Amino acid sequence: MGEYLGMRIAVASNDHEHLGYFKAARQHKLVVQKCNACGLMRAFPGTGCIFCASLDWEWVEVSGKGHIYSYQIVTQAIQPAFREWVPYPTVLIELDEQKEVPWRDPAEGHTVSMRVLANLVKPDDVSRPEDQENVAIGKRVKAVFVDVDDEIGVVQFALSDDPPEHEPWRAPV
Repeated sequence: MGEYLGMRIAVASNDHEHLGYFKAARQHKLVVQKCNACGLMRAFPGTGCIFCASLDWEWVEVSGKGHIYSYQIVTQAIQPAFREWVPYPTVLIELDEQKEVPWRDPAEGHTVSMRVLANLVKPDDVSRPEDQENVAIGKRVKAVFVDVDDEIGVVQFALSDDPPEHEPWRAPV
């Protein structure tokens, strides 16, 4: 059992739906579940495929690169560990892998992208949140990792130097 920001983090050794994710993060790798039946990847671990309900899946490594699809500035820390971070950004990242893949009825324009929710931290100090004035939709990000203990880690995201996906947009302050 490890600790992150004063919170105890434990992943049971028989938790096959999550343990691989946290062990890969300790190796500074971002992994997602890929369905062996339909071939689609999902960013949020679970027993069955959210697209076809198959239980046959495997962990696959992804680049950890993407862009900010949406964001929110947290002004009230519900979890006491984040009290000193307020205000801080949480971001919905659209990963570069599996962007707008045709799904269900492609003629109807149905597509699926892989998105993950995370904290946005400073690239040079993953223990601190990114300043809210630096957050904007379209900005490029990369996965960064926090070692929790000798076995597991936590994935966060930080702004990268890559050019933005499109003209960045941010909510008026």
